[in-house]
Amino acid sequence: MKVVALYSIKGGVGKTATAVNLAYLSAAAGQRTLLWDLDPQGAASFYLRVRTAVAKPKKLLRGKRPLDDAVKGSDFERLDILPADPAYRRMDLLLDEAKKPKAQLGQLIAPVREGYDLLILDCPPSLTLVSENVFRAVDALLVPVIPTPLSLRTLTQLLDFLAAEGLGDVAVWPFYALADRRKRLHQGILAAAPDPRATMLATVIPYRSEVEQMGVHRAPVAAYAPASQAAEAYAALWREAAGRLGVAS
Repeated sequence: MKVVALYSIKGGVGKTATAVNLAYLSAAAGQRTLLWDLDPQGAASFYLRVRTAVAKPKKLLRGKRPLDDAVKGSDFERLDILPADPAYRRMDLLLDEAKKPKAQLGQLIAPVREGYDLLILDCPPSLTLVSENVFRAVDALLVPVIPTPLSLRTLTQLLDFLAAEGLGDVAVWPFYALADRRKRLHQGILAAAPDPRATMLATVIPYRSEVEQMGVHRAPVAAYAPASQAAEAYAALWREAAGRLGVAS
């Protein structure tokens, strides 16, 4: 099983929308896919029409309850979701109680490895113990970056943190998201070279109303607007990521 996280220090960068759309596309390509909504806000769970509640979430995070006990099915074949729970807002504290606090998440996902081909983690926007667990558990970090100076700065902060913590070998795959080519600022940044430590993926996710409508349709973009530019962009991003992961696209 491959493990990928949609992660950003900054919120509002299109992280959850990307996680849901890539999970859908992965399942549509034949991968047995699990999406774990780690964000207590539960947006990914909402998009996939799954109730944001997990029975005994503390036991789950402490490893005293099997992870697959909390998995729910979605409306889409081969796509399951482990929903968010309000208790996840205290996830740092719960992980800190483990014998190996920075490796607990990796241990928790071990039992589901045989049942899935791909696990996608939708992460809260933070740099915490949860984040450190994610960094140690994944095959790659997919990092959405809005083409603005502040968003680019958070990518640099992430790379600095990984280097300082001895995690410089973690695969970081940043890509531009919510890009509006009508804006000169976005145009300039899209044309410039970003931090040389992490090469941007070729795919750019555009700012489109179809993405915002996910909250109305409560479904991935390709499910209700398959011919849209946004759906085509997510499909291109999935092909690019799948190629790097070595899975079918």
